[in-house]
Amino acid sequence: MAKKYPDDKAASHPALKGMRFAFIGILANGVLAAIKGIAGFLGNSYALIADAIESASDVLSSFAVWAGLKIASKPADEDHPYGHGKAEPMAAVAVSLALFAAAFLIVWQSIQEIRAPHHAPAPFTLIVLLAVVILKESLFRFVFKVGDKLQSTAVMADAWHHRSDAITSFAAFIGISIALIGGEGYESADDLAALFASGIIVFNAHRMIKPAIAELMDQAPSSNIEGKIRKAAISVKGVIGLDKCFARKVGLEYYVDLHVIVDGETSVRNGHKISHKVKDAIRASNPSVANVLVHIEPSGGDAK
Repeated sequence: MAKKYPDDKAASHPALKGMRFAFIGILANGVLAAIKGIAGFLGNSYALIADAIESASDVLSSFAVWAGLKIASKPADEDHPYGHGKAEPMAAVAVSLALFAAAFLIVWQSIQEIRAPHHAPAPFTLIVLLAVVILKESLFRFVFKVGDKLQSTAVMADAWHHRSDAITSFAAFIGISIALIGGEGYESADDLAALFASGIIVFNAHRMIKPAIAELMDQAPSSNIEGKIRKAAISVKGVIGLDKCFARKVGLEYYVDLHVIVDGETSVRNGHKISHKVKDAIRASNPSVANVLVHIEPSGGDAK
């Protein structure tokens, strides 16, 4: 059995907050999928049924986010010395792939509906869609704010999934309105709206998957993050200068490798003390930094 490291922070891990909102998303999307599916079937609107499909995929994606954050909140152990944070961007990739799949399904079924003559949707479907747009856009704004605060790609991806649902619902609202106002010959307007909505879904899926893959590939964080790290390090007494600074995001936390230049005549013991002070200063300035590996280099042209 893998042994847990002594600095177990699972009980207060920021991923736990994201998990709560992912669970809210699961419940909301499950209810909305059922409402939209029933209303679409009774109201003869494939755009609304397509919207229900998108909401059903939201349930799965929100569950993927919840599971990813749960794994990411596990503490580091002997098998995973850097923790389990990579599960968080993996969940974001899963959400994006679910969106791509939902868009493909909507396109395929919309084309089938356009080819087959059918009656115009029922007017009551507009009320359902308007309520969904308001609820989903509100969820997007709330969840995105949480994801941005946590710097969680998975939570922000889940937020964009809410907005995708709001967009598809609004597109369906427009399509059904055209079908009802236009009358005979405009019955397929809501199916065309579903096609348009699928394009929006693909766009959002692409927008979400890029940062998640970048994080999995250990892409360097923004220059702002590195700037804060360097500013904190150079403020430590005994630090003459800085050389290399590498940082990577692991879930909701950052791991830093930093080369610090000190007086070449300083003792090993003093250099060790300076490195710990640098680590403490960086973590104090940015609580999302989980660990800092400091490499001490001597001044005077001997640094390598």
